[in-house]
Amino acid sequence: MTHPPPGLPEGPILLDYNATTPVDPRVAEAALPYLTEHFGNPSSGHAYGHAAHTAISAARASVAELVDAQADEIVFTGGGSDADTLAIRGAALAYRDLGKHIITTSTEHPAVLATCESMRRLHGFNITHLPVDADGLVDPDHLEAAFTDDTVLVSIMHANNETGTIQPIRTLAHITHAHGALFHTDASQTAGKIPVSVRNLHVDLLTVTGHKMYAPKGIGALYVRAGVTLEPTVYGGGQERGLRGGTENVALIVALGRATQIALDSQPAEERRLRQLRNLLHGQLEQRLRDRVHLNGHPTMRLPNTVNVSIDDTSAADLLASTTGIAASTGSACHEGDTQPSPVLTAMGITPDRAASALRLTMGRWTTPDEVNEAADLIARAATSLTHQAA
Repeated sequence: MTHPPPGLPEGPILLDYNATTPVDPRVAEAALPYLTEHFGNPSSGHAYGHAAHTAISAARASVAELVDAQADEIVFTGGGSDADTLAIRGAALAYRDLGKHIITTSTEHPAVLATCESMRRLHGFNITHLPVDADGLVDPDHLEAAFTDDTVLVSIMHANNETGTIQPIRTLAHITHAHGALFHTDASQTAGKIPVSVRNLHVDLLTVTGHKMYAPKGIGALYVRAGVTLEPTVYGGGQERGLRGGTENVALIVALGRATQIALDSQPAEERRLRQLRNLLHGQLEQRLRDRVHLNGHPTMRLPNTVNVSIDDTSAADLLASTTGIAASTGSACHEGDTQPSPVLTAMGITPDRAASALRLTMGRWTTPDEVNEAADLIARAATSLTHQAA
């Protein structure tokens, strides 16, 4: 049984933190007054509006600090997919007079892939999907070769949500800028887990997602480097620099601000703790199942909380169905229920059979060593049982 944060019921051992995180009670506590007593419209000129406006400003500063930006470079959105859409659609349309070519990868989140496809379908953009190697990494030489005179934007995620592989964003951004294009990265899985600095990464646009870092669903942010122009995704009264009109969701913005404060305070120690748990889980599975276990993703350039493994002669879907003691995933939550092998894993050259046996096991703030040991035992027992049934 998992040890949830105060106020949440007990349940299976949670090993699906990359899909979503429980809301930290401290985050909920910070947001609650903005659902009740501080109800004002941030654009109103009276005291009720001032309180809401001040809260948003403080949250904006916190998010900016998390990613090493200036406060006026942060735009609040309705989540990560919303931020990805604003970045890609917004930049492509704003700079379409300079060219109509976008470069991305074959292993991006659906929010990026679908937005790029919409730019092709609706606006005539050409889209290049870069391949990845067996560890899920983009080869900088492949990026270099993909540029044309029409390239205006590159969008490559910071870390993959399924395998945890971390891309060499700084190098890729330097190549992009040498060709005069903009660089966007989706940092939904890295912000709050590992240090994320837009200055060090040299990116122009960066996505943050609240529900991946213990804030509620429905809130996110986009870093927009000063001087970058975007076409708005929501037209209206000029909120969020005119890029996303509509009265702000003050409570959720405050929640994201509090979540980033907690992440800033705890990130170095939590990163070390999660890496130890990750290695413990991987080691325990290898000890129990030996050469049947295969790691998917880069062995070291990987999120500290993520283990994606295939287990020979095992269907991951059947294993999870037979193991009620853990809550985990066979891949991205956005693809859950899809019986096809993970496109991320097949793009890495992993065979369909091995991809179908892949488990995404991700840990977080309330994961304990005892839970990791118990989960490894449950997975190993289930894998052994299914193998015997098939024999």
